[in-house]
Amino acid sequence: MAASVESLKNLDLTLLAQRLGKLCTTHQVEVSAAESCTGGGIASAITAVPGSSAYFTTGYVTYSNAAKTRLLGVPEEMLSHHGAVSEAVVKAMVAGACRESGADMAIAVSGVAGPEGGSDEKPVGTVWLAWGSVDAQQAECLHFYGDRQAVREQAVRQGIARLVVALDKRE
Repeated sequence: MAASVESLKNLDLTLLAQRLGKLCTTHQVEVSAAESCTGGGIASAITAVPGSSAYFTTGYVTYSNAAKTRLLGVPEEMLSHHGAVSEAVVKAMVAGACRESGADMAIAVSGVAGPEGGSDEKPVGTVWLAWGSVDAQQAECLHFYGDRQAVREQAVRQGIARLVVALDKRE
């Protein structure tokens, strides 16, 4: 039976990253991460697993909009129109991370971790995740609670869980 994000929510982060590694190895998939609000937390969790260099190619910490454009090719117009915390931007981050790193799949995250920076439209705890390939991405907007560290930790866990579920569904 394929994993679901719900079934993975309480799994230890190290075990979750190990499961991702096994799936990447089984399916011969290389992955990359494009992160904003998590500041490299996803890449750190993945690379904490011994042997992860066999399937993890690159981690991009693109905290500023300029970095998203320069390193991942996210169009400035898209950032201006939608804002960094948006479906369009995280999908473009996934495509850019795959394109620039040569990875088969990527995970991208952009959000408002707090304590400031929120708005009525995008309150603190709003996080957009996207995952997929250069040609096809899925995205989801999540709302996390807690302080800055709690929001970031939840985003890391949920990002890795999305990759696990996507790879677990492969035949």
